[in-house]
Amino acid sequence: MNIGFDAKRALFNRSGLGNYSRSTLSLLSHFYPDNKFYLFSPKNNKDLFQSTENQFIVVPEPGIPTHLSSIWRIWGIHRQIKNQKLDIYHGLSNELPWSIKKTGVKAVVTIHDLIFLRFPEYYPFIDRQIYSLKFRHACRVADKIIAISEATKTDIITFLGIDPKKIEVVYQTCDPVFRILLDDDKKELVRKKYNLPGKYILYLGTIEKRKNALTLIKAYLNANAEIPLLIAGRPTEYLSEINEFLELNPVGDRIIFRHNIESVDLPALYQSATLFVYPSVFEGFGIPILEALYSGVPVITSTGSCFAETGGDAALYCDPYNVDQMSECISKVLNDPYTRKSMIERGFAHAGKFDEANVASNLMKVYRNL
Repeated sequence: MNIGFDAKRALFNRSGLGNYSRSTLSLLSHFYPDNKFYLFSPKNNKDLFQSTENQFIVVPEPGIPTHLSSIWRIWGIHRQIKNQKLDIYHGLSNELPWSIKKTGVKAVVTIHDLIFLRFPEYYPFIDRQIYSLKFRHACRVADKIIAISEATKTDIITFLGIDPKKIEVVYQTCDPVFRILLDDDKKELVRKKYNLPGKYILYLGTIEKRKNALTLIKAYLNANAEIPLLIAGRPTEYLSEINEFLELNPVGDRIIFRHNIESVDLPALYQSATLFVYPSVFEGFGIPILEALYSGVPVITSTGSCFAETGGDAALYCDPYNVDQMSECISKVLNDPYTRKSMIERGFAHAGKFDEANVASNLMKVYRNL
């Protein structure tokens, strides 16, 4: 088959949607090399993504000004989709070209989450309007919708009124680097690089209100844990709310903030952690949970949303708004060696559900059925 993809995120986004896009392209190219994959993007970016022998970068036709390349991705792209004689076009990040119906090509879109509809208070008004327009259009014109979790599928049905028969759940996986256990010397180098202690509890993710780091901080203090808490991630305005709390509740060096962790250092960051806590209120999948399970780290996360799908029977769950529950979970993992050992073993077993070959096979089934 000739399969096209919206590859803008793969080539230019270094986090969530970019990681999903790159992982999808790599898996399909590896497990199904007899197909041809066409990656459509406003421009190429070899620094972030190198195409393989069966992957071809498609950029705007000569003569289209650079400042109009984004418009090409929405409207003018249909000409090149037809020129490549595609069988399938897959929008990897919640949207499809507005001109996709002009191509006669079967269209697939991956919807990651509808958090902007479920929790509108976390998003500016104009962003919600743009997202709503793009997501609704993509779901309407797509021949098949891929949801990355059952929780996301439920939201697509509930908020967008889509027929469940149009939706397939295809879980994602994480970068295989998280499955490679590092030796102590490599982990020590990363700890020295970021001036980290030998043991710590890890929070990793954007420091924003929905991801709920302040509740974790309160639970951590309530648990009287003997090891530090590391809050690692890109800061937002929510950090000022955390700092206000810390000014009223001095903690000394018990809580560490790091905002500049490089992606290449994440496996060592996980594997050096004694415990990983992911207190987010809502996610589409919660990829850090899977990264932690593969890294051999016990996981505490939230009830509800998709978290039980990603964490399975390996994680401990608590109400993300309940400080006492979260505190009790933290204490249990830190103070009960049997619980910790059992969680790690179950984590490795559950993570196998998201094996690369399974994910690639499930994606290819969607294409073939179309």
